Amino acid sequence: MKEKLYTIELNDALASDDECPFCWLERKLEQEALQFVLGSSYMESDIRDKTDKAGFCRQHTKAMYDYGNNLGNAWIFKTRLAWLREELKGQMEGFSPQTPALFGKFKKSEGQECSLSAWIRREEGHCYICGRVEEIYGRVLDTFVHQVKHEKEFLELVKRSKGFCIHHFADLVQVCDKKLGSKEKEQLFPMLFEQMNRELSRMQEDIDWLIEKYDYRNADKSWKNSQDAVQRTMQKITGGHPADPVFRNQS
Repeated sequence: MKEKLYTIELNDALASDDECPFCWLERKLEQEALQFVLGSSYMESDIRDKTDKAGFCRQHTKAMYDYGNNLGNAWIFKTRLAWLREELKGQMEGFSPQTPALFGKFKKSEGQECSLSAWIRREEGHCYICGRVEEIYGRVLDTFVHQVKHEKEFLELVKRSKGFCIHHFADLVQVCDKKLGSKEKEQLFPMLFEQMNRELSRMQEDIDWLIEKYDYRNADKSWKNSQDAVQRTMQKITGGHPADPVFRNQS
């Protein structure tokens, strides 16, 4: 199968031997985004204008702190804080408390939403790093569809992988169901479903044996492939890499 620039990331992920190639790719993209945000780009006004407005989710704020670069974080959150202060001030100035309902002084009228709280929740609902990762991930899903359509050998590469976590499997099924033709779906979905059943069965065997190993009667028996079964099962069910060490700045 001939590699092109837009297929390299997907093919590398499928060849990674990870429990989910999309988890592998997501981790790579997040780490690259952290390096970008906390590299020299934090001194560029156009990037900080974007991070000021997009902000960061709780997960990626923690990742930024763990990564290090105290000065970089200080500059980023200095201007993000200034932007938030100005916006929040305007929201508070325009806030009108709701009239208490007839039967209950503190009960909000049904169906009404506090405008100030709604604005804050919307602010919490977007993140510069999440957006950067999701944009590239979306292109990778489209590349997966393209490869199924145009590269006969691609399905063999997918078959040789360990399948997908359930979280990313949902994304894959959705995009392929939407964008593939009937014949392509007839070829792809039975293979994906058989793979999912097989890999989850393998995972079940591993975590079952891990528990059995704590029985004194099995103390001298081999661990087989069960020693890291807990973190791999967590990943297979929810995605991510729960046993990863903190990603830190190495420079």
